[in-house]
Amino acid sequence: MQTPPVFIDMSPEDQAQDIRVYLKSLGAEISEEKSPKGIEDDLHKIIGVCDTCFKEGQEAEVEMVLNDIVSIMVLIPPERSENIILAFCEKLTKAQGSQLGLVSLKALWLLFQSLDDRSPMRYPVYYHLIQIAKQTDSVRSVFQDIGHLKQQFANCPPSSEQLQKLYRLLHEVLLKSNQSEQAAMVMKELLGTYTDKNASHAREDAIRCIVSALADPKTFLLDPLLDLKPVKFLEGELIHDLLNIFVSENLAAYLKFYQEHKEFVTTQGLNHEQNMQKMRLLSFMQLAESNPEISFEVIERELQIEPDDVESFIIEVLKTKLVRARMDQAAKKVFVSSTMHRTFGRGEWQQLLDVLHLWRDNLGSVQDGMKS
Repeated sequence: MQTPPVFIDMSPEDQAQDIRVYLKSLGAEISEEKSPKGIEDDLHKIIGVCDTCFKEGQEAEVEMVLNDIVSIMVLIPPERSENIILAFCEKLTKAQGSQLGLVSLKALWLLFQSLDDRSPMRYPVYYHLIQIAKQTDSVRSVFQDIGHLKQQFANCPPSSEQLQKLYRLLHEVLLKSNQSEQAAMVMKELLGTYTDKNASHAREDAIRCIVSALADPKTFLLDPLLDLKPVKFLEGELIHDLLNIFVSENLAAYLKFYQEHKEFVTTQGLNHEQNMQKMRLLSFMQLAESNPEISFEVIERELQIEPDDVESFIIEVLKTKLVRARMDQAAKKVFVSSTMHRTFGRGEWQQLLDVLHLWRDNLGSVQDGMKS
């Protein structure tokens, strides 16, 4: 989101008085006179009633008022502006309606960009930005990715507690806006803020991370979750057992788990039919890892699919690009050329190394042949 800087050719005191007069004309309970206590008191009083102008259809006037307030606010010394900034953020999060919400988002973004990049107030402003983005379904306007977010706070990093609060909100907002991959990255960052000393306190975040990953139809590489310290603290619990099934087991193992723990799966907010579909895809990947040629009969048996549904299932698998293969309807077989591994441990790294060595040797042979 880009917002142009605001330049106003008058003193902050006169500017504040103009805002007072304008808000008073709209019925706000505020004096038209400047406060004898100074510009900071003026701002407190103005911010307290600025929502008087929050009216649908008058977004241009609202934006002008909010930008005027921001232009005065950034002139207040940092040591005296904290309460003013927080009051402004709280007021804007209460704007009703999508259009007024977007105007509030732009004003708060202007404030965020106007603050010194070493200011600790950038964090609360950004947090409120995400709150408004949630209300207006416009998180893409303020959040690009984790890397960009870290750059925004490089000169004044938030505390671990602040980051955890922000990441929880971001995860919720990203899921709401159907950005599941970004949400998963944020959740991993959240769990990464915990140390060995406090990882045991991250129970709810770890469970939320696992459930989100299992429910996401685009997430298939789940093995990295097992290495996260807060997730390790869940070993022995049902949610950890379920994660292990999605990491390395097959459809039969999931169905056994579901029959024994139906209520648990439901209470986690997971959909059994969606779980089945995902486990079929994961189980097919597992078959493809060790079987370059898979018959329809094996697919029917291992994935519990009706004969008439095998071809449509294979087409769905190929659409995911998790497996590269060719289907031969006449021979009723699938010929696999490559597949994404469900887990990537020492064995897979060694396999990759062997392939790279083979490529190197082959390239060497080609070069030798060209020289001769």
